Amino acid sequence: MTSKAKKTSATPSSPKKSGKAPATKAPKTPAATSEQEPQATAEVAPVANTVATGPISDPRPKAPKKPKPAAEKKLGAIDAAAKVLAEGGQPMTCKEMIEAMAAKGYWTSPGGKTPQATLYSAILREIATKGGKARFKKTERGKFTLTS
Repeated sequence: MTSKAKKTSATPSSPKKSGKAPATKAPKTPAATSEQEPQATAEVAPVANTVATGPISDPRPKAPKKPKPAAEKKLGAIDAAAKVLAEGGQPMTCKEMIEAMAAKGYWTSPGGKTPQATLYSAILREIATKGGKARFKKTERGKFTLTS
């Protein structure tokens, strides 16, 4: 038995010879001849390789979203450092700030090996990008304070 590729055409193909007549096709009427336009059939060809032109809309209305309860937002490392410096009132190194933040429960490192280096970099980046509007000011090597 050999397999042959199916060819699609505009006219309906003949049924396979299985011994049974297909139950879904209507018998041909004498009014339909080759000179007239072909009649539409109830069969629908499968659609392949089509491109959607827009979002598919769902006829069901969506339920309104419930507002989330206002939970206390955790501070980031740089925000916690600003809070520690405000409470301390004196210049601190990044290592001292990290220890104070952990002791007061403002922020703890999520497992990084050098959180003081990350904080140092974040403070310098804020000073460089915001300039005079930055929250931090470098007082001496490795020490920072809040701007007034």
